Amino acid sequence: MTNDAAYEELISRLKRVHVLGTVNSLLGWDEQVNLPPDSADLRAEQLALLAELQHAAASDPRVGELLTLLEGRPGEPAADQKVVLKYGRRDYDRVVKLPPDFVSEKARHSSKAFHAWAECRGRADFAGFAPFIQRHIELAKQEAGYLGYAAAPYDYMIDRNDPGMTAEAVGALFAELKKELVPLMREIVGSRVKARPGVFHGFPVEQQRTFLHAVTERIGFNYRRGRIDVSLHPFCDGSGADLRMTTHFDEHNPLNSLFSAIHETGHGLYEQGIPIERQGTPLGQPVGMAVHESQSRLWENQVARSRAFWRFFEPRFRETFSAQLGAVSSDELYLAVNAVRPTLIRVDADEVTYNLHIILRFEIEKQLFAGTLAVADLPAAWNALAQELLGLTPPNDREGVLQDVHWSGGMFGYFPSYCLGNMMAAQFWYKAQGDLPGLDDDFAKGDFSRLLGWLRRNIHEQGRRYDTRELVRAVTGEALSPKHLLRYLRERYLPLYRG
Repeated sequence: MTNDAAYEELISRLKRVHVLGTVNSLLGWDEQVNLPPDSADLRAEQLALLAELQHAAASDPRVGELLTLLEGRPGEPAADQKVVLKYGRRDYDRVVKLPPDFVSEKARHSSKAFHAWAECRGRADFAGFAPFIQRHIELAKQEAGYLGYAAAPYDYMIDRNDPGMTAEAVGALFAELKKELVPLMREIVGSRVKARPGVFHGFPVEQQRTFLHAVTERIGFNYRRGRIDVSLHPFCDGSGADLRMTTHFDEHNPLNSLFSAIHETGHGLYEQGIPIERQGTPLGQPVGMAVHESQSRLWENQVARSRAFWRFFEPRFRETFSAQLGAVSSDELYLAVNAVRPTLIRVDADEVTYNLHIILRFEIEKQLFAGTLAVADLPAAWNALAQELLGLTPPNDREGVLQDVHWSGGMFGYFPSYCLGNMMAAQFWYKAQGDLPGLDDDFAKGDFSRLLGWLRRNIHEQGRRYDTRELVRAVTGEALSPKHLLRYLRERYLPLYRG
C-alpha cells in the first residue's frame, strides 16, 4: 500500500468518526432546545447508542494499523501529515483504552443528569441532583484511570479540555492573576461612579432577536451554515458546516441576550474558520476549550464592549428601541455596557469579576477530585467561597451551586478554560492591534473583516498544529501570562470608574 493510499484511508476513517460526532452534537442541541419533556428517556438511549457507534469507529483496529504503517515509513512526513499522525495517534491510543460499555454508560448518564439538573435547578433542590454529580465524579475518575491518570484524575480532566495544561500550571496562573485582580476589583467596585440601575425596561424579545441577529451576522457569522435558538443555558455546538448556537432573553436586560449571542458567535466563528475539507482531522479541529473561549471572549469583550463598536451599533440600537432608550444618554449606555458590580451568576458577571467566578469553581473541582470535599458539602463550600471572593452569599442553590449546566454533563476541568481564555483573548488582542493598526476605525464603520481575517490565519486555520501554550507563543511570541488581561482591564475600566 502506498503512503498516499494509506493516508487517504486514514483521513476517510477520521472523517467518519467526525460525522458521527456531528450527529451526536445535533441530538444534544435538540435535547436542550426542542425535546418534549417526556421524551428524555428515549434521547438518553439514542445518545448512548451514538456514543457507542462513534467509539467503535474511532477505536477500529484499522485506524491503528494505518497509523503504525505511516509512522513506520522512512523519511520525514510533510508538515501537515506530521500533525495528523501526531494527534491521530494520541486520540487513538486514548480511545482504545475506553471500554465501549463505559462510553455508552457515560453518555446515557450525561443525558439523564442534564434533565435532572434542569428540574432540580428550577426548584433549588441540590439534594435531588447530588447523586448525579457523585456518579459523574466516579465516571470521570474511572476514565482517568483507564488513561493512566489514576493518581492525578483532575490533571486528566484539565488536559482533556486544554492539551498540555495541568492543574498545577493553571493554579500558578490563577494565583498570579488573583493577586492583582482582587485589589483592582475593589477599587472599581468602590468607585463613586456607578452604572445607573433600571436603565433597561420593556425590551420586546422579538426586537432583541432581530437586533442580535444583525449584530452577529455583521461581525461575520454565516447563517447559511448555522442558526441561533433559545435554551436554558446559552451554548454553541456543531461544526463549521452546521453550527448551532443558543441564547436566552430577558425583557428587562437586552444586553444579556446580546452579549450571550456575541459570545457564542465567537465560538461559531472559530468553527466556521476551520476549512471544511479538513474537518474531522487534527488539522480541522480546535486546539482546546481555552483557545475556543479566547475567541468567544475576545468578540464579546475586547470588541463588543469597546467604544468603537458602539459608535457603529448605538444608532441602530436606538432605532430599534427608540421608546425604551429615549431618556438614556450615550455615556449612560456605554457605562451600562461596561457596568461592574459583583453578581452571584457567572454568565451575568462583568469582565472584572468574572474570573473570580472561575477561580471559585477551579478550587472546588480540585477539592472534589482530591477527595477533600464531599458532594454533600458542595453548597456550603460554594457559598463560603462566593462570600470570600465576591462578597456575596447565594440565597439558594439555584443561584449558587446549581447555576451552571457543565457538571450535569460531567464537564469537569472545563471551567478553568474560561479564565485561561480571557488571558489568551487579551494577549491575542494586543498582538492583533500591533499587527493591524486602525482596528477601532474599522469597528466604528462596522467593518470587522480585518480582525476576523487575522484570527482565521493565526488561530482558526491552524487546527491542532500546536497545543494550548504552544499556540499562544506561536501567535504572540510570548508565554501565556495574565499580565495582558490585567493591562486590558486597567485600560478599559479605570478611566471609566475614576471619573
